Formats: sequence, structure tokens, C-alpha cells
Amino acid sequence: MNDTRTLAAQVLAAVALDGVSLREALAPAQAQLADSRDRALLTAIVNEGARGWLRYDAALDRLLDKPLRKREPVVHALLVAGLAQIESLGVAPHAAVAATVEATRTLQRGGFANLVNAVLRRWLRERETLNAQLDRDPEPRSAHPLWLVEAIAHDWPDEAEAIVAANNAPVPPMLRINRRAAARDATIAALQGQDVVASAHPFLADALVLDEHTDIARLPEFRQGKLSVQDGAAQLAADLVDVRDGMHVLDACAAPGGKACHLLERAALKLVALDREPPRAARIRENLVRLHLDCDVRLGDAGEPAKWWDGKPFDRILLDAPCSATGVIRRHPDIKLHRRVQDIGVLSRQQRDLLQALWPLLQVGGRLVYATCSILRAENESVIADFLRAHADAEALPAGFPAGHKAGAGWQILPGEGGLDGMYYAVLEKRR
Repeated sequence: MNDTRTLAAQVLAAVALDGVSLREALAPAQAQLADSRDRALLTAIVNEGARGWLRYDAALDRLLDKPLRKREPVVHALLVAGLAQIESLGVAPHAAVAATVEATRTLQRGGFANLVNAVLRRWLRERETLNAQLDRDPEPRSAHPLWLVEAIAHDWPDEAEAIVAANNAPVPPMLRINRRAAARDATIAALQGQDVVASAHPFLADALVLDEHTDIARLPEFRQGKLSVQDGAAQLAADLVDVRDGMHVLDACAAPGGKACHLLERAALKLVALDREPPRAARIRENLVRLHLDCDVRLGDAGEPAKWWDGKPFDRILLDAPCSATGVIRRHPDIKLHRRVQDIGVLSRQQRDLLQALWPLLQVGGRLVYATCSILRAENESVIADFLRAHADAEALPAGFPAGHKAGAGWQILPGEGGLDGMYYAVLEKRR
């Protein structure tokens, strides 16, 4: 089965109704399509379906007499895919309806063809009224879970509307130049020759901004290790860690290895890239091989250093802590579907435990950079404020960029600011 819309329905059902990661569900579906245009359409439908799921799901409650999400989840997801094509992707309504109806047969759900046709055509007839009804409720209006809408409004009342809008706006990937293997201006010119329009980011030394989506893996520069996919907010970590040749450095939660590789591109380091899960550690190694880099990849829990640390203090520690990922929803819309309010307290405790466990590994005069891709204060400035109160030997160093906001002892970039994803950083120096 390699019809684009049937694959999209299956992926969306797995992501939204079974809790599967979008990335994990999408990759095998993409592999079933030989044509790059079909893969691009599949990716667009799935991303827009996931991004707008909470709105389209609520719309179907108004359009269906009997809900389908439990008894026929793939048909429910197919209807969401149809609505996403009409509302988000600008597919001609008659084409979207016809293709979605045909997909019921490919899915061996032909008995639902008339229902799918009727539901989508009713949407087209009543879309103005239905959209107005959906906009009265904050969850379908924002396509965010209510708990997250409230958390954003609580933490960032003046920016809440812009954050939600940024989360719902798809953006092309941002790239990072491997400065050991390529020059940025030359790479921009080479990409231009392949009809890929890229420009230098205004304040990030290694970042390229793409005008539109493209299949990055097909580019020879990617295969040759000259380019990586990494948002500019994540690239800021290398600036703050501030490495120099010969330093002993720990990337404490390193998978998939983007930040570790960026540090190795900046300087010749004795770098330990740590992760606790073998499959994730394998991804670090894959990235190192592609970029022609090398470091000590270790399996271990950053919260239990006694099991993997050799006792040699580190000059620099990067703790890219596990977090809610609420800053990267625009690139990973399934976060809105999978994250729960009760996760935040659990993550906050884990972040505190990791800081406590890693601080003794840092030598006097060394620097620990705490990072999350969250925008929630409970995971960011509150964690750092508590740590500083408990550790007289820790001093917060200034951290600031042309985009973002001072947030306690650290710096918060909100989604879309400076064209970046949401990230929080705090830089801690060990006094004695």
C-alpha cells in the first residue's frame, strides 16, 4: 500500500491516537514512496494534520453523528487528513475530497466512502459557521491543549498569542555549516546551483536559512558531511559553551549528537558524548561518521556519574536536559498531542537531579551550560534559581542574544524570535 493519502491516514492515526512519535511513524511511510513529490505531499499532510489535529478533531465531533476515532481510527485520521488538505495545504476542494474518498477503498474501508464524501462536503458547505464555532473554544481555536494554552498565558502573557501563532506556522529546516569541511558563502553558492535558496543567518556564524523545504538528504553537501540540519537556537549552545583546543568536555545528554558535533567542528576536544539508550547512542555515532568527526561515545545515565565517569574533571559541561520540548512545537507538532501537564513536574525534578549530579564533575573555573528546548519557567529559570540558591560556588554568567528575553539568571528565546525555535540557556561558572 503506497498511496500517499492512505499512508498519511495511517501515520496520523498512529501519532494522534496511539501516541507514536511523528518522526518514528513518518520515516517508514516515506520509504514506501519512490517519487520525491509524493514524499513531500505525505510529509505535508501528516505535519499539517498533526499541527491542526485538535481543531480538526473537534470539527469532526460536530460533523459526525457517531464518533469514529475509537471504532475506526484510520478513517477518523483520514478525515483529518482531508480537512488539513482543504484548510491548511490549499488543495483544491474537489481534488481533496475525491482523493480522500478514494483512499477509503485503498484502506479497505470502502464502506465508509459515502460517509467520508458527505462529511467533507458538509464541511465545505458550512465551513464558515463551523470555523466560527471552533474559534469560541480556546483548544480548537489555538490547536493546542488547554493546559498548554493556560501555561503559555501564565508564563508569557504579553507574548502568548505570538507563541501560539509561531507554533502553528510551518518553517523550513535550518542548516549548520561544518566549518571544518566547508565555507558558508561557497556552500550557499553551491546550493544555489541546485535550486536551493539559502542565506546566512544574521547573527549565527554557522547557520544557513532555507527559503523553503527541500529533501536535505539528497544534497551532496549533506552526504559529504559539510551540512547538518540544526535550528539556530540549538546552534547557540556552541557559542555559550565556548570551547578551545584541548579542553575536556562533556555533552551529558548528547543524542542525536547535533550539539556534540557542533562543538567538535569548533575545536579539537577531548569530548565525551553521553547517552543512556543504545539506539540513541548509535545515532550519535552515525552523525560523527557522516561529519568525519570522532569522540568518546559512552552509554550511561548522566544522573549516575559513578557508573561511567573516570574521575577526570571537565572544563566544560553541556547539559541539554530532558524537557517538555514546548519550544520546538513548530517543527514537531506531535508534542502538542503527546505532552501532558503532569509531565512538567516530573521533568523539573529530573532537571534538578541532573544539575546536582553533574556539578561535582566540573573543575573550578569551568563552565556548565544548562539548556532546554522548553518555554516554561518551571523547567528553566525556576530550576536555575533553585540551583544557585543551593550552591554558593556557582555563579551565573551573562547570556544574551539579539533575539529573546532575559529570564532570571538565563536567557529565553521564544518560538519564532529571530527566526529561531524556542530555547532556554543558563551559563554557570564554578567559583571554587
